[in-house]
Amino acid sequence: MPELPEVETVRRGLAPVMEGARIVRVEQRRANLRTPFPTRFAERLEGATVTALSRRAKYLLVDLSTDEVLIAHLGMSGSFRIRLPETGTTPGEFHIPRDRSAAHDHVVLHLEGPGAPAGTTVTYNDPRRFGFMDLVAREGLAAHASLSGLGIEPLGNELSAEHLASLFRDKVAPLKAALLDQRLVAGLGNIYVCEALWRAGLAPTFPAGGTVTATGRPSSKLAALAGAIREVLEEAVAAGGSSLRDHRRTDGELGYFQHNFAVYDREGEPCARPGCVGVVDRIVQSGRSTFFCPSCQRRPSGS
Repeated sequence: MPELPEVETVRRGLAPVMEGARIVRVEQRRANLRTPFPTRFAERLEGATVTALSRRAKYLLVDLSTDEVLIAHLGMSGSFRIRLPETGTTPGEFHIPRDRSAAHDHVVLHLEGPGAPAGTTVTYNDPRRFGFMDLVAREGLAAHASLSGLGIEPLGNELSAEHLASLFRDKVAPLKAALLDQRLVAGLGNIYVCEALWRAGLAPTFPAGGTVTATGRPSSKLAALAGAIREVLEEAVAAGGSSLRDHRRTDGELGYFQHNFAVYDREGEPCARPGCVGVVDRIVQSGRSTFFCPSCQRRPSGS
């Protein structure tokens, strides 16, 4: 599933074309994705102008002049493809061919605007159909079922060692499970949690509450983790994401952060930390592969 950096990459790729553009026509080619499309979906979109394109966790939010917001989630294999009339093709070169079957092009937006000359289209393609789209009144956005229970944004100002300490205190769940809990920190996924824990030198199996002192203060390792989360996400966004399996940027290019992985998908390889003689191991936690170095990722000192 695309993680926060991949979704942010998609948002940045779509924004120059979609923001300020009017949705001239909508082709809705099926009744549902993971869930049914909203009632009169195409009709409600047509004629609306996109006033802003933002992101909340792994959700894309398209603000419309009709005071509604289009919520889009990419699921496992969803992607957006931009087609500009002057080129007649999707911008960028595809390193790995993308599925272009019309059967998997489920929604086509025909746009006109400052960055979208007449004939521009944005197509949502999703072979597995695990993504979804919904339309909700802007005033009810925060109460939407997909957004109401989300935790803090890991790239926002709320992420700090102190805030993590308040979230993790007394929690016996493993650190990795706590970080993947979208009710605590929204948008983190398997890849970047593995990488952040490695950077902070913390074992993924260590109880989350063990990173908090008896007085409720964050340990030095938890402070390092807060910085590592922000650092790894910012680097991944700058690199355009990781493009594992189905993720592609909107211009068709692969993201390149996967070349910087220290532990993820590197089972059996030497640890990349200078001076460490450990070997990357893989375990399964809650059905997901966890990659870490048993030699340098340990419990916090004093815990």
